[in-house]
Amino acid sequence: MLSHLYIQNLAVIEKASIDFTEGMNLFTGETGAGKSIIIDAINAVLGGRCSRELVRRGTSKAIIVATFQNLPPAVMEIAQKYGWEISENELLLQREIFADGRTTARVDGLPTTVAAMRELGGVLINIHGQHDNQILLSTERHIDILDRFGELDELLKDYQYQFQKKGRLLQELNQIKQEQERREARVAEIHACIAEIEEGDLEPGEEKELEADAHAIRNSALIVENLEEAYRTLQGWEDNEGGNDQVERAADCLEEAAKYYHEISEPAKRLREIAYELAELSHTVSHCMRSLDFDSNRLDAIEQRLDEIYQLKKKYGGTIEAVLDVLQKSKDELADIELYDSRLNELMVGQQAASRLCDRLAQQLTDARKQAANTFVRLISKELFFLDMDGVRMEVEFTPCELYGKGKEQISFLASTNVGEPPKPISKIASGGELSRMMLAIKNVLADKDEIPTLIFDEVDTGVSGSAAQKIGLKLKQASVYRQVICVTHLSQIAALADTHFRISKSVRDGRTFTEISSLDESGRIQEIARIMFAGEITPLMRKTAQEMIRHGKIISNKFRMQEHSN
Repeated sequence: MLSHLYIQNLAVIEKASIDFTEGMNLFTGETGAGKSIIIDAINAVLGGRCSRELVRRGTSKAIIVATFQNLPPAVMEIAQKYGWEISENELLLQREIFADGRTTARVDGLPTTVAAMRELGGVLINIHGQHDNQILLSTERHIDILDRFGELDELLKDYQYQFQKKGRLLQELNQIKQEQERREARVAEIHACIAEIEEGDLEPGEEKELEADAHAIRNSALIVENLEEAYRTLQGWEDNEGGNDQVERAADCLEEAAKYYHEISEPAKRLREIAYELAELSHTVSHCMRSLDFDSNRLDAIEQRLDEIYQLKKKYGGTIEAVLDVLQKSKDELADIELYDSRLNELMVGQQAASRLCDRLAQQLTDARKQAANTFVRLISKELFFLDMDGVRMEVEFTPCELYGKGKEQISFLASTNVGEPPKPISKIASGGELSRMMLAIKNVLADKDEIPTLIFDEVDTGVSGSAAQKIGLKLKQASVYRQVICVTHLSQIAALADTHFRISKSVRDGRTFTEISSLDESGRIQEIARIMFAGEITPLMRKTAQEMIRHGKIISNKFRMQEHSN
């Protein structure tokens, strides 16, 4: 619960320190005294939006510090999520608003983000103000109220997961279908490319070999001439002695000399080996001469083949290796595209399965909502009867629609405020006071659906008076038995039920407005309630009436507490 609130330099509040208690904490005061500033301060320290306009004129910043005790388990879960080391028994939140528009947020003195503070504040306090009545006027919010009442969060999450999955599959499916024509054209291109390159039957190194052969054919006459000259030089011709014969004769001479002079043996041996090698070379040259084939027709075939290779290189790459790389990449791309067809079939099957499951979950959600709606209407009617609205009849209207993020129906609350009249949208028939009581009835019905320890009601009694005001007070009092309630009111019937009563007043000093917050004792409460009830001078009779209302409020408090103990 909220145990302490410190405010400094916030609007008309220069400095205020408020100690809250369990039960029903209540603020009263004259119009314009600054009651709404208290709610603004609490909203800011819970991570709500705030403006630099809230900073008191002439100061550099506003400071709000809130202390909480008896923390709910959800606080520790959030602390663990953000890595905060906080006490299980007490928590301190601080928000600073600077005159230049900057803000800071701290949790137990440690800097944090406003988003994290807002998440934490969401499990500590629930603020119900006059703007909550707009929820009843916004039919798109009605489905959220019903789901919360029916505790359908898990079923809704399951449905939304399948709905989103179905959407993702459908999006991918449509994308693949849209690209189908482009892929078909690309497949034709790839097949033509593969066929053309494969028909070329390229081999690495082939081009160099062909160019070498063509070069030889073009220079065949010179080759033949030089081979013949080399052969004649080695073998000799006509009566001329060739190089082979001369070397052999020289080798014979050295071998003969070596018989008498040992130092010549090695040169003789080497020269004999040269003679053998020259004989082998002569044989090789002779073989080359016999095997020469310089057919000009073959040159034409080589040049045609080289032109084919050139055209493929020009189209697909600068080298044979590059062309072959294009071939492999084309085959890989074709394999990938063929996988699209498999993926298309897979997506169609998956999307159909997701649609069926989504439809089934949507129907389960509808059935659960209808069941919850019956109980919801029954409990709301009971609450409205207590709040002097026994003639009001509420219904939950289900309007089928295409599947969307929340199911397959739109939901709206209808009401009939007069017997015999058909139910109509609440926005068309309910007055401000009726909206306040309807919203309070809904809040009471939803009260046990969460574990938020503190409820704040900001002038929820707007537009009501008399018996209805008394009933609203009783409902607030009943809620305060189980949770801390903080309420801003202008009705004496509600003020008389407070466990802790604060008066907000303002004064003007030195041309500046100051708001002060005072905790009232018994005498102060009597004076304040009398002021609320009666205009003008307060008489002893007025005080006595106020005293009697407070006494009656204590009797009601004891009654509710006894009921709690008995339960």
